[in-house]
Amino acid sequence: MTGEPLNGDSPVLEKPVPAPSLHDPERFAEIFDGHFAEIHRYAARRLEDRDAAYDVASQTFLEAFRGRHRFDGSRGTVRSWLYGIATNLIGKHRRTEQRALRARARLGAAPPAEGHADRVNARVSAQGLRGALAGAIAALPDGERDVLLLVALADLSHEEVAAALAIPYGTVGSRLSRARKRLRKALGGTNPMLDLEEDDG
Repeated sequence: MTGEPLNGDSPVLEKPVPAPSLHDPERFAEIFDGHFAEIHRYAARRLEDRDAAYDVASQTFLEAFRGRHRFDGSRGTVRSWLYGIATNLIGKHRRTEQRALRARARLGAAPPAEGHADRVNARVSAQGLRGALAGAIAALPDGERDVLLLVALADLSHEEVAAALAIPYGTVGSRLSRARKRLRKALGGTNPMLDLEEDDG
């Protein structure tokens, strides 16, 4: 803990709050309320297992509460700190994530529901590549996959990813660039970020 004010990034943390207030369980409850849903959503999208995602999200806040004295507001926001903890915990569930990605690769896109012809036509490219994309993401090195999915699924900036993973800013850019090149090659030159964004929508 640095004793510097927390400049939060959620409505709960709009006003600077002295760092020692993180020791107050009531204050930490506000952080939990302000961020649990998005951390759970991120874990669920990575693991595709609701029970495992709930466990990861819950464990994220338990570890954050236990380690709140180590939070350093000069190195990032509470939000990026929580995403870093969640990403580390997802790393312990790598096999679950890998199985989910491989299953998506085998299954490919789900058949579209009838009556949505216009929507289907607009998403043909994304639908056709979804299985291949999941397989290509599964094949990425762990560090590249973490950076890519924090950007694509959690919508974190490069600065936030650097803070979340405790890596230099430049490393975020190089890992993201390498991940995109690998995915583009695996998908025959198609822009992988467009498919991730379609999948996100």
